[in-house]
Amino acid sequence: MEKVNFKSLQTSLETDILIIGGGSAGCTAALASSGRGYKVTLVERYGFPGGTSTQMLDTFYGFFSVGNSPRKIAGGYPDMVVNRLDETGNIFLRPNTYGAGTGVTYNPERLKLVWDNLLAKKNVQLFYHTMLVSVESTEERSSCIFYHKGWGFFRIIARRVIDASGDADYCYHAGLPFEKAGEEGPVQSMTTTFRMANVDWNAFVKAGGKEMLKRKMADAVDKGTYLLPRREGSIHEMPQPGCASTVAVKVTGLDPCDAGQMTAAEMEGRRQAFVYEDFFRDEVPGFRDSRIIGLSHQIGVRETRRVYGLERLSLEDCMNTVMPAGRILLCGAPLEDHRESGAGMPETFWKYIPGTGIYGVSYGTIVPQNSQIAWVAGRCFSATHDAHSSCRSMAQTMGMGQAAGLAAVLSLEDDSSAAGIGIKKLQDMLVQNGAILDIPDRIADTGRDGWKNNFL
Repeated sequence: MEKVNFKSLQTSLETDILIIGGGSAGCTAALASSGRGYKVTLVERYGFPGGTSTQMLDTFYGFFSVGNSPRKIAGGYPDMVVNRLDETGNIFLRPNTYGAGTGVTYNPERLKLVWDNLLAKKNVQLFYHTMLVSVESTEERSSCIFYHKGWGFFRIIARRVIDASGDADYCYHAGLPFEKAGEEGPVQSMTTTFRMANVDWNAFVKAGGKEMLKRKMADAVDKGTYLLPRREGSIHEMPQPGCASTVAVKVTGLDPCDAGQMTAAEMEGRRQAFVYEDFFRDEVPGFRDSRIIGLSHQIGVRETRRVYGLERLSLEDCMNTVMPAGRILLCGAPLEDHRESGAGMPETFWKYIPGTGIYGVSYGTIVPQNSQIAWVAGRCFSATHDAHSSCRSMAQTMGMGQAAGLAAVLSLEDDSSAAGIGIKKLQDMLVQNGAILDIPDRIADTGRDGWKNNFL
């Protein structure tokens, strides 16, 4: 096979702001940067938007701090998404779910359409089924090579780039510095989520709910009656009546950036899911007549590459509830580290943020080193492993996208580099668009219908 000569490509497009990755961070970046006089292009490798929010999960975490006095700490364009979901009747709040705080649970299939409609209304140029394969960067523009099976290879030349790929694909191909999770420290496990239909949720709750499930899973592991990968896992009801969604599969020791190992991870995740189906049907009240009706579009990957930014969120920043002057979002999520565990070790390591339970995340964590025109948003942002395990919830990744999108607009307006924009000006824009940068005084309503008081 001949090597592709990218210089000879016939199809070449231009844009002002190129966003690579259409997950919750990338979609929010596109919404925030569009409609401001610049052409915005969003490229996504799957045939639908949303990333983790639609591929594998059905709950936004991070909108609220945890504890007895929760505050709503994320807002702006993320609120717009929740409100559009509410208009379709596909949303409710789940208070303090499994220790992670209040979750905003939704129908992920409906969310795909919500993302589609919001992006179309904003006139974002979309390319689905399109993958980044190479980057040719300059100081003022970046030439990115993509592949679509219908077009083949083509080029997009962008004045500004936001890497929201999750795996830091743009930064990797552009030669920007990053660290690989697992090479010098721990790495979080991967999870294939699955959904079950024909569940009698009332019977499940009446029999003891999640505490009963916890006991039964531990008993199954101890007795070896079911080869479950973990002693604890979660299952919750969905907006669709009679349906439940899980986070129970656990795949460890495989590299998501390696083609062979990622293939093995996908196969192992599916195998485990149907072991769980047998367990739920045989052992858990309310699930006798239930079946799996869907697996996550791909196995859920919690961390791979994390860029080295101008600043780096650390464990100390989180635990000392640091509120940096240049903050672009707030986070109140505990450390939730799904790790490979041995005998006597916890399967998931939890550590809660003390004091106010809320810290700020600085602008420098979304600006890669050695680049004048790029930002990152989502789980590839600049953080240590421990800090990352707290600040990876989707409300926070949407907050990163919101900040990156507005920062890209500012840099074009002021003809400045990513590092050279006015932080105060960015913060003013964020607040004007509904972002929350200071701890609210009011305690949030986290009851099942609390979205009515918190989002509208």
